[in-house]
Amino acid sequence: MFQSFDTVNDKTRGPARLAALRGELASRGLDGFLVPREDAHQGEYVPASECRLEWLTGFSGSAGVAAVVGEAAAIFVDGRYTIQVREQVDLSVFKYRHLHEQPLTSWLAEVLKPGMKVGYDAMLHPVSQVRKLKSVCDEAGAELVAVESNLVDSVWDDRPEPPLGAVHLHPLEFAGEEAITKIARIGKIIGEKKAEAAVLTQPDSIAWLFNIRGSDVMHTPLPLAFAIVPAEGKPTLFIDGRKLASEVREALSVLAYIKEPSDLMATLTILGKDKKSVLLDCSLAGQALHDAIVGAGGTVVEGAEPVLLPKAIKNAAEIEGARNAHIRDGAAYARFLAWFDNAAPSGDLTEVSVVEKLEEFRRDTGMLKDISFDSISGVGPHGAICHYRVSYESDLPIKPNTLYLIDSGAQYEDGTTDITRTLAVGEPTQEQRRNFTLVLKSHIALATARFPVGTCGAQLDTLARIELWKAGLDFDHGTGHGVGSYLGVHEGPARIAKNNNQVKLEPGMILSNEPGYYKDGEYGIRIENLELVTPATEIDGGERPMLGFQSLTLAPIDLRLVDTSLLTGVELEWLNTYHKRVFDSLAPLVDDDTKSWLKQATRTV
Repeated sequence: MFQSFDTVNDKTRGPARLAALRGELASRGLDGFLVPREDAHQGEYVPASECRLEWLTGFSGSAGVAAVVGEAAAIFVDGRYTIQVREQVDLSVFKYRHLHEQPLTSWLAEVLKPGMKVGYDAMLHPVSQVRKLKSVCDEAGAELVAVESNLVDSVWDDRPEPPLGAVHLHPLEFAGEEAITKIARIGKIIGEKKAEAAVLTQPDSIAWLFNIRGSDVMHTPLPLAFAIVPAEGKPTLFIDGRKLASEVREALSVLAYIKEPSDLMATLTILGKDKKSVLLDCSLAGQALHDAIVGAGGTVVEGAEPVLLPKAIKNAAEIEGARNAHIRDGAAYARFLAWFDNAAPSGDLTEVSVVEKLEEFRRDTGMLKDISFDSISGVGPHGAICHYRVSYESDLPIKPNTLYLIDSGAQYEDGTTDITRTLAVGEPTQEQRRNFTLVLKSHIALATARFPVGTCGAQLDTLARIELWKAGLDFDHGTGHGVGSYLGVHEGPARIAKNNNQVKLEPGMILSNEPGYYKDGEYGIRIENLELVTPATEIDGGERPMLGFQSLTLAPIDLRLVDTSLLTGVELEWLNTYHKRVFDSLAPLVDDDTKSWLKQATRTV
């Protein structure tokens, strides 16, 4: 299994570990220390050796930070994890605060006293974040101090070794563009930014640029590395040489100078001494990188990491790979849904056993590399926890007359998938059918949107909420995130959400479409497809060509939960057309029993 269901957290260890950290604070003459969830690459997934927040507090979510100042200690997580933080963290030791409503900066303003020194690891905190933290400290008469070594590491006796996942070359048939061409293209962008070089800190940017993949973190084929890319000339790749087989090193040496990660700071110092101007994404790059350049006399040009946008706009080969991956994954998913429909009425299934079976169907394709994230498998009240992680400890049986939500994805060498379906087990209530249909209407509104060139995701977000808003309902997560090409299932820079993300949607981007509704303590509903942004085309009688979406995901939507009386003619046509496409695409790839089930599941309504 790619997914583990073990409970690795033990909140009872929190007090002793906090005491050890406070002892380290005293020995270094500090009054406080900040412990972010992120590593030096600011990635969604971090290796076990970098899970400092989890080690200290027990919290295993993908976003958060802990702060210890004097006698006060707090953990900050967002609305996705309000239940999880209570289950995993001893809240008598770490007070819970909402990451956005009660941010770290406001808490520091409350607890800081003049003369206090608060330590932080300058590799783990981006420049933009440090500026805000420093401002708060300055205003309180306190000092923000970059430490030479991380305090948590000093008291973490059984800290795992850093990962050494083997790096492999990503075939051109899937990448669609030679690495040397990508490097030249990115170099030109760097020059246009009036910089002489750029520092890349994002492993997925580096994987895309050099056409490599790795296995340093869970569920995402990333090699942890840094790179310096000049506007002209050969880049330098900073990666642990033990990850490179001889043929991989030979291929990469043609493209870049290969150095160890320990050489990064010295190389940045040389750039600074040479008075170079260096492009740095201050929302992603650690403060230590900025200080190395500027401290040696160089200039930092602030701007988005130059690979982010080109990587998000898939080329023809990547789009073809995504289509193929979704057809393959769709066939496996159809087999899974047919199995579930047959097995669920018995009441013998559990949240864990269903995830295990879904992974089995995906493995049967013979092409599964990994799952793309830990499957969210929630029945009844667990479905209402939008980022619920099932474990053997929390595993619930799937009983008749409940709603079951399964959010899952797969990593294939030609594409990454992410799909959510909500399934009726037994007879759904009228309320459940109504709310499911409202979510479906929201999903269709976004899937059928046409929008002008220059539109950003924030402008489209309302489309996926308006039907819910009319009914006095909403959901507290983003509507859509970018998806990589055999890379991260959550990929920037574009997304569809309420926030002020101003990245314009462009043809070739792949984003999720996943509105939902969650009735706390009872059930959850989400419908998620991945959507490809299609080129702008003319509309009959229109004046401007419009972009649009095409659904890549191919899987039936549970018709038992659809109240067709609430659908407009256009919405009903979309549903029937989509289901016909699902059947036509998948029927040739499944066995007769699944085909028979699929025909019924995609019937015209």
